[in-house]
Amino acid sequence: MEAAPAFDHPSDVAARLAGVGYLPDATISQVVFLADRLDKPILAEGPAGVGKTALALALAEATGRRLVRLQCYEGLDEAKALYEWDYHKQLLRLQADEGGRWDDLEGDIFSEPFLLSRPLLEAIRSPEPVVLLIDEVDRVEVETEALLLEILDAFQVTIPELGTIEATTRPLVVLTSNNTRELSEALKRRCLYLHIGYPTIEREKEILLQRIPDLPDVLATRIAETVATIRELRVRKAPSVSESIDWARTLLALGIDELDGAATEATLNVLLKYQSDIDQAIKDLPLSQP
Repeated sequence: MEAAPAFDHPSDVAARLAGVGYLPDATISQVVFLADRLDKPILAEGPAGVGKTALALALAEATGRRLVRLQCYEGLDEAKALYEWDYHKQLLRLQADEGGRWDDLEGDIFSEPFLLSRPLLEAIRSPEPVVLLIDEVDRVEVETEALLLEILDAFQVTIPELGTIEATTRPLVVLTSNNTRELSEALKRRCLYLHIGYPTIEREKEILLQRIPDLPDVLATRIAETVATIRELRVRKAPSVSESIDWARTLLALGIDELDGAATEATLNVLLKYQSDIDQAIKDLPLSQP
């Protein structure tokens, strides 16, 4: 299960992630490097839209690994996360041999050809190293977290009918959480913690310029400054990095190269998703100033 390290140094992480369009800070680069070297999952927590999921996507692209994604949601169970049996195929097999002995049929229908791998089992059974993204883990019930512990401990899974299946390669694992509920201590112990918050004005400007090469430098600065100011207001949903990128693209599409008060007010609906937040921003931002 041992594999060659994916990265040589935190600076290698930074360079390769930047090469695929993800600009990490020093903390992100170091945590990724250590996760790779220590064979530890990354637990990335922070507000929605700050680049947690994008980190896993970038890691897959930067390392040339296939991405296996488990999207978490309330009610997620073992059948959707780990594996289930192909009941339709099993039924057809039983119907095809109605006179057969049950002992023989049972051993047949509970075998590999009838097994449906879901994301966790798929990552474990992959012959090549993958990036396993367990997205929005805070959305599942506490009981469902126990399903992940055996995976994160030993990268193996036990299927009663087949026995224990061990990983042939070690996946690079990223769990993301929007921190909507407290995760269990057992889960946290198994991970390297990474908080990804809103970027500084300068870093957000760099992200904007990297993602939108045609964006004027001065406009990128004004967008980053305005977004940072709005995040400090008492809004229901602060704008994410992805929304600031959408805003910048909107301004370019409208031919706006100077972010004055009129342009800001006319396009706030791209940045903010609640009318109360738009009203708050119009009230508190110095929109009369250029």
